[in-house]
Amino acid sequence: MITGMKNIVVFVTDLARAKRFYVEQLKLPLSQESMTMMELTPPGGGAALGVALALTDDARTLVGRHTGITLTIQGIEQFCRDLTAGGVAFTEPLEISPWGKMAVVKDPDGNQFALVEL
Repeated sequence: MITGMKNIVVFVTDLARAKRFYVEQLKLPLSQESMTMMELTPPGGGAALGVALALTDDARTLVGRHTGITLTIQGIEQFCRDLTAGGVAFTEPLEISPWGKMAVVKDPDGNQFALVEL
């Protein structure tokens, strides 16, 4: 019986560069770290985001794509302004719609994440 989800992993080519992006720019709290992987646990709990070095050919094929991961944000307009000022690349700029606000950013390896405020 499945009782939960520990983490969802994205693959990168440079863990130090990824750490700067995920911890310093996205402000995700670092909960675990090793030489080849780190886990970031969003405030409020739930599944962690794992960021791992792409050490195999199979993992390298997963670097630089839309991850299908959506991060919920409070104060998304200011958050996006801060990311832009920090040099973060957006594949879709902030859009306001009847259901909420959304933007899509990419990490230094091109992994894309949706940012949403409902």
